Amino acid sequence: MNGLYLFQYSENHISRSIYAAFKITNSSNPGLLDEFLPNVRLVIWTTTPWTIPANAAVAVNPELSYAVVEVQSVLESESASGGKLRKVGNILNSENKLFVVVASDLVSTLETKWGVKLVVQKSFPGSALEHCRYIHPVNDNECSVVLGGDYITTESGTGLVHTAPGHGQEDYQTGLKYGLPIISPVDDDGNFTAEAGQFSGLSVLGAGNAAVVKYLDEQHLLILEESYKHKYPYDWRSKEPTIFRATEQWFASVDGFRNAAMDAIGRVTWVPPQGENRIVAMTSSRSDWCISRQRTWGVPIPVFYHVDSQEPLITEETIEHIKAIVSKKGSDAWWYMTTEELLPEKYRDKASEYRKGTDTMDVWFDSGSSWAAVLAKRDGLNLPADIYLEGSDQHRGWFQSSLLTSIATTGKAPYRSVITHGFVLDEKGFKMSKSLGNVVDPEKMIVGGKNQKEEPGYGADVLRLWVSSVDYAGDVLIGPQILRQMSDMYRKLRGTMRFLLANLHDWKPENYVAYNDLPKIDKYALFQLENVVASMMDSYENYQFYKIYQMLQRFAIVDLSNFYFDVAKDRLYVGVSFTRKSCQTVLNAHLLYLVRAIAPIMPHLAEDVWQIYPFKKNEEWLSVPKDDVDFMSIILELRSEVNKILENARTGKLIGSSLDAKVYLHTESTETVSKLKELSSSNDADALHRLFITSQVEVLPSLNEETKSSISYTGKFSDPRTGDIWIGVTRADGAKCERCWNYTLEVGSFHDHPTLCARCYGVIDLQLQQPAAAAVS
Repeated sequence: MNGLYLFQYSENHISRSIYAAFKITNSSNPGLLDEFLPNVRLVIWTTTPWTIPANAAVAVNPELSYAVVEVQSVLESESASGGKLRKVGNILNSENKLFVVVASDLVSTLETKWGVKLVVQKSFPGSALEHCRYIHPVNDNECSVVLGGDYITTESGTGLVHTAPGHGQEDYQTGLKYGLPIISPVDDDGNFTAEAGQFSGLSVLGAGNAAVVKYLDEQHLLILEESYKHKYPYDWRSKEPTIFRATEQWFASVDGFRNAAMDAIGRVTWVPPQGENRIVAMTSSRSDWCISRQRTWGVPIPVFYHVDSQEPLITEETIEHIKAIVSKKGSDAWWYMTTEELLPEKYRDKASEYRKGTDTMDVWFDSGSSWAAVLAKRDGLNLPADIYLEGSDQHRGWFQSSLLTSIATTGKAPYRSVITHGFVLDEKGFKMSKSLGNVVDPEKMIVGGKNQKEEPGYGADVLRLWVSSVDYAGDVLIGPQILRQMSDMYRKLRGTMRFLLANLHDWKPENYVAYNDLPKIDKYALFQLENVVASMMDSYENYQFYKIYQMLQRFAIVDLSNFYFDVAKDRLYVGVSFTRKSCQTVLNAHLLYLVRAIAPIMPHLAEDVWQIYPFKKNEEWLSVPKDDVDFMSIILELRSEVNKILENARTGKLIGSSLDAKVYLHTESTETVSKLKELSSSNDADALHRLFITSQVEVLPSLNEETKSSISYTGKFSDPRTGDIWIGVTRADGAKCERCWNYTLEVGSFHDHPTLCARCYGVIDLQLQQPAAAAVS
């Protein structure tokens, strides 16, 4: 049969379907049909009448029950059509007694469809019909009934299948089983050949189809013709219906090295892993590879045929001669050079006895040999390749053809790893097609349309970020709305980088704070950074880019923007010198490692950052001990619960900003109380009110009902590591500091700066002293 072809199925194809009766001449089973001869016929149903000239057998299912039924009278057949184009054949209007063989389960259905009275005369299993003989409907040859497989059912038709091995895969397999002739009287243009006799030259899907139906009716072989709407394969490019035909082909046997190929598959890394199952299933059952195609384009198969005997001429000598020609003139030389020029010297005096073949090489053989043309013959490249990357349909295509050609010639696979991906669909999940007008143009997504009505450009980084966000192992969706969402995420990542750079404008490497001197909150931030970067590197190694995107999204929005940056702003904008420098040490580490981590996905953003990064780029990576961060992770969970109660207090108009609040904590766990107090006393950056972004936090040694009832906004945090922690929120004590906006009782205590808290007063006082100190030195 012809090789791989690309189809798309139409659900609305209309065929001229026919029920035709083939006259039985004798039965291989004595007594089975003798009493009905010569008026008994096999009835077949087909939606491709043009294949009748290629009929070689009628197939039945040996497991089904069949019956001889007598056609006793013609009913109102025209009215039974339901309005569809319908024609009752001459055979039903003849006066001769007529018996037909059909599947027993279909008798009542056919009686209604044909508009006749059918009376069952005899029943028997399908296996009893094997080797019965009938007259071919066109050429009067005798043909046989054969046993088919599960493809013969009683869902439609008659239970008997017209078998043309030259025009169908199942028919072809049945034909091989019974040694049937492979008849395919159709040329490359879709017209009947001389082998089709009176139908020669007619288009099989047009006039030829109609001529066959007319001939069958004239010969009293047609029972019924009607239009039939069904699913049918169309050529994906021309949108025209296709036909199937058997042609002579060149095959390469895989039997000799199939086991070696299977062993090699097991040594290759398949991403995703299920790709190995796909190629194993397809390779293990393969015995032959059809390497020829009947196309007007492609690399020609360098074979000559004897004009009279059709014997092929293809030897090592002819191959080497043509190889030398192609290396100088290209493969087109086969088409424009004469046979005499293409033949080696010893055959030229007999050139008139040969013709050059017109078959081309299977394109998978071409692409499957690319490893030899590229990797094996170019400096700087090695065999095997590190990675082969293509769509999930290539397990039967490029991946397999590359494997087979390489195993056959080198004994090893041409690749170490194979990555397969799905296909890009539009936002509604439909395949992109120019005819549907739903193609998403990458260039327009990057640079934008030519007018204001079209989608604006999002830049290459946004498109690349979208690629990293999807699990490419399956089909993925893309469209303007999806890219708008991706653009929002890109801006958040860009904002993260901008925040890091902006807050390092005055920092110098010599201000670097040693790890052991960092506050616990900074150690925890480095711990999170270390974990996320290590996970991202691992995902890069395994080509799981969507996991990198998910980690970036969570880290930038939750861990940094919603937590560390939020907490750090107080230290960066109004804090004392040490806490600011320790925070900048952490920000610098984040900037260095995040820009490296995002570079493969968003190279333009990474380059923007790298070009204006003001410091040396060889900072040492910090390995963070886990013991330093365990309790801090609990504090962050507690912080989430505190934020919920703060939001309730804000909704209730008790507070506006979280700095208007004071938080109370109480727990019966003395160990937890000790850790909370230790954290707050270690340094200002780790103070609980800094982490909660409130003005005050008080840990209550005891909690009575009077205190609980006096606080309107409360909640509880439960964790087996800390026990239950009661949380309460009130307005903060004291007055608001003009500089940091924190409420403290200290505001008003300093005569020269009565609107400042103690911390801000110290910062301002230090800044005023520095110029004088510089002048003294």
